[in-house]
Amino acid sequence: MVQSVADHLLRRLSQWGVTEIFGYPGDSVNGLVAQMGEIEDGPRFVQSRHEEMSAFEAVGYAKFGGRLGVCMATGGPGAIHLLNGLYDAKLDHVPVVSIIGQASRSAMGGAYQQEIDLHSLFKDVSSAFLETVNVPQQLPNVLDRAVRTALSERAPTTVIIPADVQELDYSPPEHAFKHVPSSAPDRVLGGGTVLPPESELDRAAEVIDAGERVAILVGQGARGAAEEVLALAEATGAGIAKALLGKDVLPDDLPQVTGSIGLLGTRPSWELMRDCDTLLIVGSNLPYSQFLPPFGRRAVEIDIDPRFIGMRYPTQVNLVGDAANTLRALNERLDPPAERAEGRGRWRTTVEDNVRRWWSVLDAQAEVSADPVNPMLIVRELSSRLPQDAVVTADSGSATNWYARFLRMGEDNRGSLSGTLATMGCAVPYAIGAKFAHPTRPAIALVGDGAMQMNGLMELLTARRYQHLWDDPRLVVCVLHNNDLNQVTWELRAMGGSPKTPYSQDLPDMSYAVFAESVGLVGITVERPEEMGPAWDRALEAEGPVVIDVHCDGDVPPIPPQAEPEQVTDTVKALLNGDPDRAGVAARGLATKIQEFLPHRR
Repeated sequence: MVQSVADHLLRRLSQWGVTEIFGYPGDSVNGLVAQMGEIEDGPRFVQSRHEEMSAFEAVGYAKFGGRLGVCMATGGPGAIHLLNGLYDAKLDHVPVVSIIGQASRSAMGGAYQQEIDLHSLFKDVSSAFLETVNVPQQLPNVLDRAVRTALSERAPTTVIIPADVQELDYSPPEHAFKHVPSSAPDRVLGGGTVLPPESELDRAAEVIDAGERVAILVGQGARGAAEEVLALAEATGAGIAKALLGKDVLPDDLPQVTGSIGLLGTRPSWELMRDCDTLLIVGSNLPYSQFLPPFGRRAVEIDIDPRFIGMRYPTQVNLVGDAANTLRALNERLDPPAERAEGRGRWRTTVEDNVRRWWSVLDAQAEVSADPVNPMLIVRELSSRLPQDAVVTADSGSATNWYARFLRMGEDNRGSLSGTLATMGCAVPYAIGAKFAHPTRPAIALVGDGAMQMNGLMELLTARRYQHLWDDPRLVVCVLHNNDLNQVTWELRAMGGSPKTPYSQDLPDMSYAVFAESVGLVGITVERPEEMGPAWDRALEAEGPVVIDVHCDGDVPPIPPQAEPEQVTDTVKALLNGDPDRAGVAARGLATKIQEFLPHRR
């Protein structure tokens, strides 16, 4: 039986283990969409409400599933819509293949409807691999290279297929000049042992052995190396801070884990970096070097990608290798712990005391009175109820602050956000992608009302449509409802000395719970602090998607672990210059900050 190009492409993707394609139909992918209905064991088409959501869902699928994400869009407007999600994949190093239609070859170059220069448009975001299939014989090599490159380089790649090519009869490349064959798909790529030279491992061990106050920073590159990180921390008495993309690498109930780092981080992480004499960075590309130790401390970095190593801190030794195997080899070279037991023991005790006190401070901050609900309380109440296998996504905005500081990840929890692009609107589609990657696990999205109005509302329809495919249908979207683009409002105050500008920051009011109910989901409204815990209980016991609409206080400040004098000055200046919320900001800010100086007991 003769196969079409579309048929062969879909079957080839199945051989690569692709089970879902997140997309939106359009005329230049009609051949692919029609063929998906003809192949019983081929990839499922998951229709989003917008191509940008398709890309985000593919990213969420890949982030949480640990495998390739695939999205599809028509050429022209559909392709343009994919870009934001694909840039999210590029900046967070996520393997995604985008399959895009194009005008028929006979029309190309004729300023035809929806014809745009896709190679120029995608040459940056898909710089790892970008190609157009012009004849059927190209298909296996182009598609396989796109998949292999995406997986091996952890990057987005793009395959463009003109509309008429999709409907041609497929014929394989021949054993002939100007034909390029391709090997059968292999679902297992990478994962082998990648080790630095032994001489560099020896040098790194010397640097770490010389320190008494060791700090470890882990990012997403340390995922899968938790045991080795903890072994090194035990050997050296180190404390461990986590970059946001590495928040789920280690659980937060470990006494030496100081939590997140950076503007959204914790005070123990800031103290760990301030006071350490030796730094080990494992799989992190945290860009904010001001939250790392002062320059001149001993430092070693481990990363599998040589392009990004040694660029955030002036390290003495850079080890290019996979985290688990490199740490294992490094641990074997370290001095016995007893040789520096006293000094390192005092350091570990200090770190653990700081962590213990900080959790008490956070509990107290979450109880600070607010009008009506303190946003910190939202995540604190979730933490005590978080299912052990739950996946949590956070959107970009003030919700990120509370996710970063208050959510206590368990050993089996997963969590992520748009770490580098920091784009709004990713949390709900991330959670949907996670549900397809792990249909037996509950998913929870923490979303600001700005991001929810931007695109999250419509994607509730996608959740409703596909919930029957998930063994565990729980998907909880928690909306932080303050009618303000809150993160930007605080940035205006703290970084620009500008009072809140209601004309740009205020959002139109609406009931997210009522909207959820109008589209057939469960809606829960929270307007008082005592309702927060029961709302989480009800949502996590539900038999389908739920929206929790929490009316929370936008005047509660996301205070950084160490505010710079300029930030304090600018915030005061903004309040004095007529900020409409100055009374609430001053009251909530003082009440929140003072908790750090009061005695607390857990």
